[in-house]
Amino acid sequence: MGQQVKPGWGQSDREAGQQGRYADRSLIRLTAGGFLAGCSPQAPTFKSTDITGATFAQDLKLTDHTGQVRTMADFRGKVVVVFFGFTQCPDVCPTSMITLAEVKRLMGGQGSRLQVLFITVDPERDTLPLLKEYMTNFDPGFLALRPEPAELKAVADSFKITYRKVEGTTSTSYTMDHSAGEYVFDTNGAVRLYSSYGAEPAVIAEDILTLLKSMDV
Repeated sequence: MGQQVKPGWGQSDREAGQQGRYADRSLIRLTAGGFLAGCSPQAPTFKSTDITGATFAQDLKLTDHTGQVRTMADFRGKVVVVFFGFTQCPDVCPTSMITLAEVKRLMGGQGSRLQVLFITVDPERDTLPLLKEYMTNFDPGFLALRPEPAELKAVADSFKITYRKVEGTTSTSYTMDHSAGEYVFDTNGAVRLYSSYGAEPAVIAEDILTLLKSMDV
């Protein structure tokens, strides 16, 4: 896709091997919780999983990589895609972010109405300067958000995502297993879709454009 990720962001491929299991767990939670919206002739149809009615991130308040405190209200009028990851992730995270950069490109003139948020699950190592540098690999408009270590569990729980530290040979060489899908919020800040890891950019872009069209009616 023409974008190169700087070397050295990750050393282990363990996280990539776990992504499918964690993504499946997220979907199980969503369906078991009764979040799937009922179909109706008037409702838009999506290729991603429709989770309209879920109440994720109602109180999201995190610092972005520029030092500004952000809430979902800051992005009213845009579709927001939220992905959890960490800068030393070997391939799942950079692959997902490159995919989202391609989604924005495929949206053409509507791409300005897409806001991608990358929330780190590794705040101990992911400083704001490091997150800022990491975002430059993908798109200048993408934002990284950093919860404080004490906040991380509450933030993860609010999105129904899982994560865990996998210890390495030293105190700083650990990796992180985590859920690998993306949540899509509409222009009013309500979560609408869950996109599994590995979804094609064209599929995600089509769903977002459909969502935008439905919100503009």
